[in-house]
Amino acid sequence: MSELDINLPSTRQVQGSIKDKIEVSVKLMTGDVFAGRIVWQDPDCLFFTDANDLKTLIYRHAIAYIQYQ
Repeated sequence: MSELDINLPSTRQVQGSIKDKIEVSVKLMTGDVFAGRIVWQDPDCLFFTDANDLKTLIYRHAIAYIQYQ
């Protein structure tokens, strides 16, 4: 497993949204969209929770984009 590179702007952006509990929309390559908060990240995944407290583990390679609100 590779280390999370905290020097990358994308990693810092996601980490800032986790710290500040910012609501985001995550669009997957399949077209599915999740709205809620990223709880944590590692080199492979983001752990996501929505308004209904539904928890979802999203693999980074499945993400098309993350939109910050």
